[in-house]
Amino acid sequence: MIRAAITAEPFGKTADGQPVEIYTLRNKNGFEARIMTYGGIVVSLKTPDRAGRFDDVVLGYDTLEDYIKRNPYFGAIIGRYGNRIGKAKFALNGKSYSLAANNGSHNHLHGGIKGFDKVVWTGWPAETANGPALQLDYLSKDGEEGYPGNLSVTATYTVTEENALKLDFKATTDQDTICNLTHHSYFNFRGGGDVLDYLVQIDSEQFTPIKSDMIPTGDLQPTAGTPLDFRRPTRIGARINSDYEQIQFARGYDHNWVFHNNDGHLARVARVVDEVTGRCMEVFTTQPGMQFYTGNYLDGTITGKGGRQYHQRHAFCMEPQRFPDSPNHPRFPTVELKPGQVYKNTIVYKFSAE
Repeated sequence: MIRAAITAEPFGKTADGQPVEIYTLRNKNGFEARIMTYGGIVVSLKTPDRAGRFDDVVLGYDTLEDYIKRNPYFGAIIGRYGNRIGKAKFALNGKSYSLAANNGSHNHLHGGIKGFDKVVWTGWPAETANGPALQLDYLSKDGEEGYPGNLSVTATYTVTEENALKLDFKATTDQDTICNLTHHSYFNFRGGGDVLDYLVQIDSEQFTPIKSDMIPTGDLQPTAGTPLDFRRPTRIGARINSDYEQIQFARGYDHNWVFHNNDGHLARVARVVDEVTGRCMEVFTTQPGMQFYTGNYLDGTITGKGGRQYHQRHAFCMEPQRFPDSPNHPRFPTVELKPGQVYKNTIVYKFSAE
């Protein structure tokens, strides 16, 4: 009989000598997540197929050194600001802040040069009523990557008895700042190959259209009548090579879908099914948006776990968050965080087989 448990072991050291640990969280069904303190990265996630066979369903590497050397955000915590900020600038309380232009020639992406995905967090294992859990803490100091305020962040991972990985983000600040956290696992339910025949459903009637530089226009556009309409289960590859301008800009799907009824309340927003293995993943979130990305920039030059090469569209990401470039679009949901307030974001990836 499998017992729910959490264990820890060393996973190497960073270039400056910081020790990194990896925690294994397992429920009584055998569902298992391995998470390291570097970047809060989900290194592996094992769930059964319809025949009861367990496989790892997230992309990544076998060693810490590989994650440090080159990581397109595999499995990581993303912050302070998930997604893009146009022209790497934003204004707050009448003051302009400049950030690293680490995306293209002039945009800011996923928190900058050394975002939350590249720092070592402090881990605290726990057994909870909902299952084994890992709490990770990090203090992002005032001015780090150009952001104002000391931001105290907690990310709690729980492996539930319902075969779900639950993430709870919380953050507080001592100055007015902006905050938008998310999770960036690359999912592949077969362990390899492309994901084009997976069925995706996203319960959204609108998305935030982008310009050619991937920055939102500031508008909301209906999904109806476009290749971004996933209100009914649709294969990822059915329209991914469309000549629709939005698809061309992103080389596939790399857009933010909008949810109007769940801001602050946990609700199911997406479902993905692989008919070959029977694996199914449901995504729940408290956030008003979710970035759906189809691994468009994987190009075969990354060698991951077990020597496997990762090619274009060999994975998909579902990243619940607030909207891209929100600080520069007053109509978008606010990402401002003030002293005395608590930023919260809950994400649940729930697995089953059918």
